[in-house]
Amino acid sequence: MAGYEQTYRRSLEDPEGFWGEAARAIAWDVEPKTVFEDGRWFPDGRLNTCFNALDRHVADGRGDQPALIYDSPVTGTLRRFTYEELRGEVARTAGMLQSLGVTEGDTVVIYMPMVPEAVIGMLACARIGAVHSVVFGGFAAPELAARIDHAEPKVILSASCGLEPGRIVEYKPLLDAALDRASHRPDACVILQRPQAEAQLRDGELDWAQTAAKAEETGCVPVAATDPLYILYTSGTTGAPKGIVRDNGGHAVALRWSMGAVYDTHPGEVFWAASDVGWVVGHSYIVYGPLLAGCTTVLYEGKPVGTPDAGAFWRVAADHKVKTLFTAPTAIRAIKKEDPSGRLLRDLPDLRYLFLAGERLDPDTYHWATDLLGVPVIDHWWQTETGWPVAANCMGIEPLQPKPGSPTVPVPGYDVRILDEQGRECPPGVDGAIVVRLPLPPGTLPTLYRDHDRFVQSYLARYPGHYLTGDGGHVDEDGYLFVMGRTDDVINVAGHRLSTGAMEEVLATHPDVAECAVIGVTDQLKGQVPVGYVVLKSGVERAEPDVEAELVALVRDQIGPVAAFKRVRVVSRLPKTRSGKILRATMRAIADGRQYRVPSTIEDPAALEEIERLG
Repeated sequence: MAGYEQTYRRSLEDPEGFWGEAARAIAWDVEPKTVFEDGRWFPDGRLNTCFNALDRHVADGRGDQPALIYDSPVTGTLRRFTYEELRGEVARTAGMLQSLGVTEGDTVVIYMPMVPEAVIGMLACARIGAVHSVVFGGFAAPELAARIDHAEPKVILSASCGLEPGRIVEYKPLLDAALDRASHRPDACVILQRPQAEAQLRDGELDWAQTAAKAEETGCVPVAATDPLYILYTSGTTGAPKGIVRDNGGHAVALRWSMGAVYDTHPGEVFWAASDVGWVVGHSYIVYGPLLAGCTTVLYEGKPVGTPDAGAFWRVAADHKVKTLFTAPTAIRAIKKEDPSGRLLRDLPDLRYLFLAGERLDPDTYHWATDLLGVPVIDHWWQTETGWPVAANCMGIEPLQPKPGSPTVPVPGYDVRILDEQGRECPPGVDGAIVVRLPLPPGTLPTLYRDHDRFVQSYLARYPGHYLTGDGGHVDEDGYLFVMGRTDDVINVAGHRLSTGAMEEVLATHPDVAECAVIGVTDQLKGQVPVGYVVLKSGVERAEPDVEAELVALVRDQIGPVAAFKRVRVVSRLPKTRSGKILRATMRAIADGRQYRVPSTIEDPAALEEIERLG
């Protein structure tokens, strides 16, 4: 482990020297003289992220190399953009935004499916110093409205529809409902019309193609390294979304470094993150990471698993000569379920790595994928807040012996510790709170958008001098990290972090519900799924299937299908402590069939018995 150990040790003992060297891989308009000061990375540097992702590669002679491959089996479309072509599209879209009054520091909300224009819109914002906030297309109108009100965008970029196998999802009605609900009014909405479902534009709304055709290409606007590149909202334990801020300088340095050090993927090679641009994986490793590194990135529209063609993953990897494939364990479990023998596997001579993240990788899935592919299957762990891996087997530094169930070791830059309730370091093998000793490395969140107090309270207050990840786990005698699950009410559904508290807020609005609890229970395919337990108001007598159908529809309408909320049980009472706290952890243990201890403070043992009976 000498190579890894030396690199990791230096990153902690000399972070300014370590990250100062990494920063040399980035093109700066003003090179930073200071690497770290007052909690900020490269505070006196200036750069443009879009220039580093596109223009510099064109200037370096890579203009004819494919930058983006758009593969859409749902539309029968395959399109390749070279670096020169993508730079031109982005420059024209940036000009379109400028013509609509967008200037440096303004926010732009992007609510789009997996189409090239989503990537182009993100890079166009970066080109002119605007701040983009991408909202995942699976969110319903209330969730979109909340993000519009918080981000206060100058412009919204959207599309008429998104496509899934056998289904058209009309975005425009969702956007209309969100705007009707929101108090903030953007100056303009630009809609990408798709032939599968063209949208009726309201007064003042613009057609993307027509508006972009009138625009002129514009150049890159240098910004301070500490200026925000984007806001990405993630679920908070209160139900209110948290706006994760990503800066320009630290983000560019960290992602460029990670492409080589963690993923061992280099200029000209093909990287495919099978995710969505609405999630952090899409931001970091569909768009910015591969392009900053001069790689070719794949944008896939559709669901590569869960369809009649369980071999779609392998088809894409084979057709586009993918070297590094990155997805969630859920996807591999779905393939395993549909094609356990691997008969649909293609010849994949270019594939070198399968990286998995977003949820815990179970040993069965790890062994199945390893045996099937014959390449390293690498579990790694990180968060929306960190923006890039916290723990991984760093293939570009020194491959280590993997251990099923572990994302291996902390990535250089992250001083990972396990602390108990009193803030003492836990010995090997003992579970505690996973924290990172400050300072966090470049590319991680410096604050929450317009809410620094909440940033401090959510992440820094519990263990002073440390960042609280919200996950629990332990390290073993060899220093390998084991992440066992969330310690708050945020659950992980197929790699998507969702707040059970937000779901409870929705259930509580139903006129027949007196009180409720939502817990995440283990699911073989998705990792976790939410289950609701509700107590009906006195005098209300209704069949459980009817109540379940109404509540499922309510959550789908208010939060969206991304919640995967499909199960509700009606109970006479919820198990609580004498102080009125619902025993959610005990309920989760019962639902998962695990042993549990009945708390001495329980108010009503009979309520616990009823939950146990229902399972």
